This record gives sequence, structure tokens and C-alpha cells, in this order.
Amino acid sequence: MTSTIPDIPLNDGNPIPQLGFGVFQIDPKDTADAVRTALDVGYRHVDTAEMYGNEAEVGQGVRTAGVAREDVFITSKLSNACHRPDDARTAFQATLDALRTDYVDLFLIHWPLPTRYDGDFVSTWKVLEEFRADGRAKSIGVSNFQVPHLERLAAETEVVPAVNQIEAHPYFPNDEVREYGARNGIVTQAWSPIAQGAVLGDPTIADIAEQVGRTPAQVVLRWHVQRGDVIFPKSTTPKRIEENIGIFDFTLDDATMERITLLGRGEAGRQGAHPDTFDYIPA
Repeated sequence: MTSTIPDIPLNDGNPIPQLGFGVFQIDPKDTADAVRTALDVGYRHVDTAEMYGNEAEVGQGVRTAGVAREDVFITSKLSNACHRPDDARTAFQATLDALRTDYVDLFLIHWPLPTRYDGDFVSTWKVLEEFRADGRAKSIGVSNFQVPHLERLAAETEVVPAVNQIEAHPYFPNDEVREYGARNGIVTQAWSPIAQGAVLGDPTIADIAEQVGRTPAQVVLRWHVQRGDVIFPKSTTPKRIEENIGIFDFTLDDATMERITLLGRGEAGRQGAHPDTFDYIPA
């Protein structure tokens, strides 16, 4: 199967495929095969992170798929243990070494950690600016940044993040952060796009899926696509990997989009940690 996945232009002029393949919580022993399967069915964007522990296997999967490196968009993220500038430089090189590549297409600060490192994510961001300047990261961005965090970067640094990867799904649309991004040229990537599966049994989603002849997951992923989000659903099952890519040959009308948006529950819908308080640092 092949699929034409649209690109979204980033504020630095680089394109990012709107649909990617996420490897969060995929066991390293399963990662290479899952990545190869995803590339075989048409994915060209893989999202990993230092803290996922499977960067090397992502690189292996890309190589065994036989797809040219320049045709695969690879995203990774800085470990929370490595925000200090010299640590960030060392960690970034370790990412390149694990992937066995000279560059990544996108590198992100994984969490702002405002209660750690004296709240200094600005110096960390300036190190990512170095990676962009020397070409080892084609684009740089952030993950889980709230509006005040983004405003601080805007006030104290030169480069606007190309991407902000945040929790977003029908139960938690995260519109305040998304709207700030839209106003300032920052593309939103939605992690947990199906709320870790929680929305798939929702009666509204099930009703819409029946009406349009699609699976609940496809309906929710299509909602994201029409909102302009970049998404990277995760699966190790070949059937689901192929199902998730089949979202570009149908549309949801405005009324249906609104039905899904109205499922939002505000903060009660958040599935993951709150970025203002999350402070996990791996040992």
C-alpha cells in the first residue's frame, strides 16, 4: 500500500509530513520491525526521543526498510536529564550516533521542566539553536510548552520554535496553546491523538464512524488532520499501522468536526502530566 501524506510547511521553510509514526512505549526489541512496516506502507516520518530508549532501533528500522535517509523525516527529543548546555550537546551527539545519521530533521526540548534547573529552559533552547545553525538539526522545536514558556522564549531568544508537540485530542483540544502557535507560526504536533485509546469508545465517535464508514481511530485522526495538527499514532500491529494511514481519502464536514470538538472536557480531559509541574528526570 502507498499513501500520499501531505506536508505542512514549518516557519524555517522546511516541510514536515503531517502524519508520522510514533514509537513511544514500543519495546526496543519490537521497534525496528514496527518502523520498517510503517515505512513499507507509506509513512515517511518517525517520532522518537532519547527517553524512549529506542533511537538505535528506529535507525535500524529505517535502514532495513531500504528507504533513502533523505526521504525519511526523523524527530527526536532531548532527555530531561540533559538540559544543561554541555549535557545537551553530549546528548544530542548520542542521538545522532544511536540513529547512525549525520542529522535529524527535527529536535525538540522534550519538557520545559520549569521547576528544575532554576527554571532555565532558555539556555537549553539556545543550545538547540546551535544544532540548527551547524545543520545537525534541520529544524528545532519544543514539546509540552505552555503559552508562558513560549512567550519567554520569544522575549529572550532569536529563533521561534518550528513545532510545539503537545497533548491534544478530542477530550483535551488544548486550544489555548494551539491558538498561540497558530498566531506565531508554530506548528502543533498532537501527542496522544486518540487519548491513549480513551476516545475510541465514545458514543459520538462511534456514531460518526458508522456514518462515514470508517473506524473510530480514523475519524479522530481525520479530525486532527483537518485542524492542521501533525500527528503520529503509535501501533505495533501491521493492520493498525495500515489503518492509521488511511485517513487522506475522506473528509468530515463542519458539523461533524464541531461534534467532535464539543467533546472537550477542559483540564479534566488531560491524560498526561501538566507541563507546569511535571519534573521527571530519568536516573
